[in-house]
Amino acid sequence: MAGNVQAPAPVGAAREQDRKARSGWQGGARVWEDAEQQAKKLRSSPDGELQRKLPKRKIVLLMAYSGKGYHGMQRNVGSSQFKTIEDDLVSALVLSGCIPENHGEDMRKMSFQRCARTDKGVSAAGQVVSLKVWLIDDILEKINSHLPPHIRILGLKRVTGGFNSKNKCDARTYFYMLPTFAFAHKDHDVQDESYRLSAETLLRVNRLLACYKGTHNFHNFTSQKGPREASARRYVLDMFCEEPFVRDGMEFAVIKVKGQSFMTHQIRKMVGLVVAIVKGYAPESVLERSWGEAKVDVPKAPGLGLVLERVHFEKYNQRFGNDGLHEPLDWSREEAGVTAFKEQHIYPTIISTERHERSMAQWLSTLPVHDFNATAHTAACPDAKVGAGAVGLEAGAPGRPQALPSRRSDELVTCCTWASSHLLCRRAGRGAGGVSAFRGHTAGDELGQGMGPSGWWPHSAACVHSPLCAW
Repeated sequence: MAGNVQAPAPVGAAREQDRKARSGWQGGARVWEDAEQQAKKLRSSPDGELQRKLPKRKIVLLMAYSGKGYHGMQRNVGSSQFKTIEDDLVSALVLSGCIPENHGEDMRKMSFQRCARTDKGVSAAGQVVSLKVWLIDDILEKINSHLPPHIRILGLKRVTGGFNSKNKCDARTYFYMLPTFAFAHKDHDVQDESYRLSAETLLRVNRLLACYKGTHNFHNFTSQKGPREASARRYVLDMFCEEPFVRDGMEFAVIKVKGQSFMTHQIRKMVGLVVAIVKGYAPESVLERSWGEAKVDVPKAPGLGLVLERVHFEKYNQRFGNDGLHEPLDWSREEAGVTAFKEQHIYPTIISTERHERSMAQWLSTLPVHDFNATAHTAACPDAKVGAGAVGLEAGAPGRPQALPSRRSDELVTCCTWASSHLLCRRAGRGAGGVSAFRGHTAGDELGQGMGPSGWWPHSAACVHSPLCAW
């Protein structure tokens, strides 16, 4: 029996056997876990092989699109009701195999960033987006094959890993295309397609547009910006109107503006105010006054004619454009494609829509409603007071103050029916009390009483507003 007794294994060998047993070794062969087996199968599959061989690279895409029928550029995740340009773009990226499907659901995973966020109906001939993709063969052709004809990818360039198209952009150039009858004087010019812009009027338009150059406080040219907010100050490098041209019997002109950045609706309001001045609805002094702290009623031109033409990356090009590893972000080779897209999709859309829907003509008819001297009329109501003790007014009684609720507080704002002309004010007035307070106003009757289009409430030309009021 003594010969059958095995000698105890050395301590080191026992520990090694115990380690192998815990780690899954059996007979010297490793037993792989299920997760490892799945990973091995994934690596051997065609998709897994593609992912392994093609790491993601940061690129920029040069985009052109017609914005009609879209609710802007930026994607609204979870809101399929409002279709955007990025909805179609992300779908094409997934279908072409540039990005995995989960990147389309969460765009942060591919470090997506657009250079400019265009509004509803606004087009672009030189939009630039940055993102990480797999650089598959014939990538541009494959992406475009899944896009509608009014959205095209015209160019692609490799950029640095930390590139962000929004933050690295030095300036943006837009143009606004409009029929020249928008500049016809309201009193002594024809207001239809037969109008032709004179050299004298063009000089005046350019003189007014040049006033925007430099740094100004544009809080009156956007929404939800206070006059003392630093972000309301914007730098405009240039703004001018080119020589008019005739398309399909109608004369058009193109206004170009280049600036570091623009706020929501800023360019459309810059154009709208100049049009109001040239047509004779507003004095030229309103331009200077609009940059002050007082609230000025600035009309917003239609979005149809606004186009993002070009974005600029001068500082990036100076640092990385000639380092031997990266290309400068210069799209001169793609210029022919950009011009062809504008001629085929952007210009015809603007012209045909203006002819059939008459968006500019309809907007021009609203200019008499605006009161460009509203801030000067404050002194015309010396008895109007702001506060809870304001006097009420029965519907339709002219010339007496009435208390109206402010949107930002429960404080009452006294509105004086000083003038027969009325504005459309983004006043709250929600609820039964708000509705009844506005009935009897002329503009309210014209709009069917109560709240006007886009949530705007009619009120009289002269108002004393609370400092907390959105108006």
